[in-house]
Amino acid sequence: MRSSETLIDRDRQDLASRQALDESRLIRFVAGPDGAVVPDLARKLPGRGLWVAADRASLEAAIKKNMFARAAKAPLKPAADLPDLVENLLVRRCLDQLGLARREGVLISGFEKCAAAIRSGRAAWLIEAADGSADGRGKLLALSRHASPAPEICGAFSADDLSLALGLENAIHAVLLQGGRADRWTLEVQRLAGFRPLCPQSWNRAGPEHGAEDDRGDAPDGEP
Repeated sequence: MRSSETLIDRDRQDLASRQALDESRLIRFVAGPDGAVVPDLARKLPGRGLWVAADRASLEAAIKKNMFARAAKAPLKPAADLPDLVENLLVRRCLDQLGLARREGVLISGFEKCAAAIRSGRAAWLIEAADGSADGRGKLLALSRHASPAPEICGAFSADDLSLALGLENAIHAVLLQGGRADRWTLEVQRLAGFRPLCPQSWNRAGPEHGAEDDRGDAPDGEP
């Protein structure tokens, strides 16, 4: 049976565009008892769902045009920082999923282990700390470009974020292996992409064409 948080195949109307979109591309909100607009990222809170496309522009439009109150037919007052709150909640969900993946044994950390997973074709996502070494990152990006299938790339989190989520001292490189956990994480990170870039603009996926066998210029990820 499909979980409501894994493979979504139900359409809901986006308040901002009035278009019917799959739930996986939307954020659910509910009306709070004090007239607040409460994000319900897990889609579990009671009450009528108010759905907005999972991107900052749509949410800001819904707030500006008073669409929550109109849809609920109630005097709802969304907080001015609601888009930032949603982004922070999405970040937390993504990082929590990575922590679960590591405990399940489907997330690999460290340059050499990540390189091996990419070469094997088992990597669903290459996750790089946004503030990690450009040298090590470039080598893994180059390796990813030639992999089949090529993993998706995420650089939306800092080394501190990844280290805390994974329980490591210095998490820089990680690979999320293909499977159900990767599928669930993909849905979460795709929603986050509407609020922050998944990769800094300065990154170049191509990277150097050589040197992926070793990474002496990059500090190794902390491992137990």
